[in-house]
Parts: sequence; structure tokens; C-alpha cells
Amino acid sequence: MPSYLVQASYSAEALRALIRKPEDRSEVVRRAIEKLGGKLVGLWLSFGDQDVVCIMEMPNNVSAAAISLAIGAGGALKTTRTTALLTIDEGLAALKKAATSGYSPVAARK
Repeated sequence: MPSYLVQASYSAEALRALIRKPEDRSEVVRRAIEKLGGKLVGLWLSFGDQDVVCIMEMPNNVSAAAISLAIGAGGALKTTRTTALLTIDEGLAALKKAATSGYSPVAARK
């Protein structure tokens, strides 16, 4: 199954609610992902611009987009970003295929 990285930051209101009453949201997220045919690999809280980092496996891009949209529509997140991840083998295959694309870059003017 394809893997995806989800990075999110909570809204100020959601952070206030979590500070008042800390809650482990991983099971809620796990159930939603599994309901769409996926698997939660891991969920972490993080420093910096992103408050939450998640790795999930989903059957396809549509399912990955669906869970990201559902979570984002809940209103607790200020931002969310979902990134499709390639295995090393997939990345190498993409690099090899890129070499056969026939693309040529714009020539620099002198």
C-alpha cells in the first residue's frame, strides 16, 4: 500500500482545549484511517511549525485525500499537508524513467 506523510498544526482554539484536557487522538485517527482501508503507521507530536506528524498507508491517492479532507474539515487544524511517499525502489524507478522522458530544460541566455 502507498505511504503518506501528514503534517498538521492545531488551531489556537484546539490547543487551548487540549491543554485544558489532554487527549490522545491516535485511536480516533487510527479508526478513521482503517475505515477507509488504510493503516496508521505512527502518529507523533512535534516541535516547530507542525504540531502533529503522521505516517499512514492508504489504498490509493483518493483514500489519502479523503482522510486528509475529513480531518481538515473538522476545524481543529490550522493547516494540514499530505505528501505521497515513494519507496527507494519507486524513487529509483522514477529516476530511470525520467531519463527516458525526452524533456529538455530551457536554455540559459547569455
